[in-house]
Amino acid sequence: MIDLKTLSDADAANRLMRLAREVAKHNRLYHDADAPEITDAAYDALIAENNALEAAFPHLVRADSPNAQVGAAPTSALKKVAHAQRMMSLDNGFADSDIAEFVARVRRFLALPEDAPVALTAEPKIDGLSCSLRYEKGELVLAATRGDGATGEDVTANVRTIADIPDRLTGEAVPDLFEVRGEVYMAKADFTALNARLLAEADEPDKARQFANPRNAAAGSLRQKDASVTASRPLRFLAHGWGAHSDLPADTQLGVMQAIAAWGLPVSDMLVRVETLDALLAHYRGIERARADLPFDIDGVVYKVDRLDWQQRLGFVAKAPRWAIAHKFPAERAQTTLEAIDIQVGRTGKLTPVGRLTPVTVGGVVVSNVTLHNADEIARLGVRPGDRVVVQRAGDVIPQVVENISRDEARAPYIFLAQCPICQSEAVREEGEVDYRCTGGLICPAQRFERLRHFVSRVALDIEGLGEKSIQEFLDLGWITEPVDIFRLKRHRAALVGREGWKEKSVDNLFAAIEAKRAPDAARLLFGLGIRHVGAVTARDLLKRYTTLEGVRALAQEIMALRAAAPEGETQAKRDKAIAEHIGVENVGAAVGHALADFFHEPHNVTAWEDLLTEVSPPPYVVETTASAVTGKTIVFTGKLETMSRDEAKAQAERLGAKAAGSVSAKTDLVVAGPGAGSKLKQASALGIEVISEEAWAEIVRAAVSSE
Repeated sequence: MIDLKTLSDADAANRLMRLAREVAKHNRLYHDADAPEITDAAYDALIAENNALEAAFPHLVRADSPNAQVGAAPTSALKKVAHAQRMMSLDNGFADSDIAEFVARVRRFLALPEDAPVALTAEPKIDGLSCSLRYEKGELVLAATRGDGATGEDVTANVRTIADIPDRLTGEAVPDLFEVRGEVYMAKADFTALNARLLAEADEPDKARQFANPRNAAAGSLRQKDASVTASRPLRFLAHGWGAHSDLPADTQLGVMQAIAAWGLPVSDMLVRVETLDALLAHYRGIERARADLPFDIDGVVYKVDRLDWQQRLGFVAKAPRWAIAHKFPAERAQTTLEAIDIQVGRTGKLTPVGRLTPVTVGGVVVSNVTLHNADEIARLGVRPGDRVVVQRAGDVIPQVVENISRDEARAPYIFLAQCPICQSEAVREEGEVDYRCTGGLICPAQRFERLRHFVSRVALDIEGLGEKSIQEFLDLGWITEPVDIFRLKRHRAALVGREGWKEKSVDNLFAAIEAKRAPDAARLLFGLGIRHVGAVTARDLLKRYTTLEGVRALAQEIMALRAAAPEGETQAKRDKAIAEHIGVENVGAAVGHALADFFHEPHNVTAWEDLLTEVSPPPYVVETTASAVTGKTIVFTGKLETMSRDEAKAQAERLGAKAAGSVSAKTDLVVAGPGAGSKLKQASALGIEVISEEAWAEIVRAAVSSE
């Protein structure tokens, strides 16, 4: 846990930025792509860390704070629609004390006596896809997903295929306008049957689409362009609230929900109204006990203040009502046997251990694989093949091992691989890192596609016409396995001409683009090799000091010698300081030195490096600058740049004779701010530093270029 008392403003701002980006990513994966990568518990932990930081550093709260966001903006091909009334999220509570504090907070806000009863409704929190149903004169006219709360997707045609949702409301006192809010879901039994049907209908069973859980199945089934697909899927609906309305049939939460049920829409039969905290928690325990036997997945219980006039007085915070809270359940668990531990190698060389389990059902889903994260997690759990383990599926997403029941049994501990299981190169873990990584970057088959894609990308060698599809095609044909093969592709010209998508002209254009890179910019080539920690800016900084690639290699060899000659018992901090001083480049530290040494320590990489330099001849690196309005000034780029990457912007500043800094200080002359700029923009305003837009920066660059 981060010690907030010792955290600097700069470190807090950096962590808040990273949390905002990470939460936004997981919101997109969950709400828009229906493909979550982390558990609900892990997501909740990110939100909790963000909230703690924002409370400790209120002056650093960002415009894109997770607390200002709901869901994710829709990106599917479905028509987008604006909600008449924003669809909000809910704050979460995890312990009984969180709920007690919620009730106390309601009393304080309403200025009620401590012993005054606060009536609340309680109902299961169903795990589905939020949906709003707009009825006018009792007729269903629009159905929309939540999206980012302000804008959702039009799923009216799809919703009309769901038997639970009537085209027309019946009964008494139906308002002229009423939006019913609820969850589209899939029952557990229907989910199992759907997966079985998809498997039976598939021409190739190994490639049959299988949904991971009922929530994903419901979301994927509802968000179809073809409503007939939705009609073939067993979707259900449960109402839990309302949005825009011309009138309300009651003055309490329970009363309105009863009216919605009377109009023909399903409402939970476990919805109750209670007046004491004890009764509230007792109902929670009852639902928790019944959870496994319910026909649908739930992940908690939702409490809402019953009186609507109190709800109105309590109002909302950024993305959630003050009058409601979700009391989340602990994750579901089951016991099984860990049969084996396999090591997977990612595209960036990261080694990830995966546990192979005796299949077990957890929360209605069969689990046979589980991530073990890293070597430290394996050591913490003490797991070995053959152990009995407790598996948890927090939020019904990604399973994890939470306990090793047989760790006391006398068996040898699991030894993490010291070599990559794919290419046999050395696997190393840097100081302070938790992950082992394969050092055979240029030759490791598991990393080939990603390394080659990076090598030819716009920010590296920028070889036009050699995109991801072409790289994969040439890999499959065995024509390229490492960067040097790109410059030997012309050997396959006869075989390439006539392949699908390749004609004489396109082949000639590709080879011309490759030939144009025979004398590439040295910094771009170094960056393109994908050496860990050597980004575009670091590559330029190294080449400014060492001029040639051979100079960089000589530096790596010197660092290897320094590491070998280090006195026994010397601290890592002292060794790192010596390496950083030896490099002698501002903003380039020991991590870069170690990465260079690890790269050249691997014989395969040296061979690939030397082979590449027989095909390309990068000239000595020289920084050519152009006199401009910003020559000699210090510039900071912040926010999202929409027309270029951050590294490209810094390179532009360098070419104009300016210095690109990473943080705002009294020495900063100019700040270029894009959308989402946060703490740096506030600091610039406080210091009276000039701030311009990305468009204005582009004008400065154009003016400098045109004056050459």
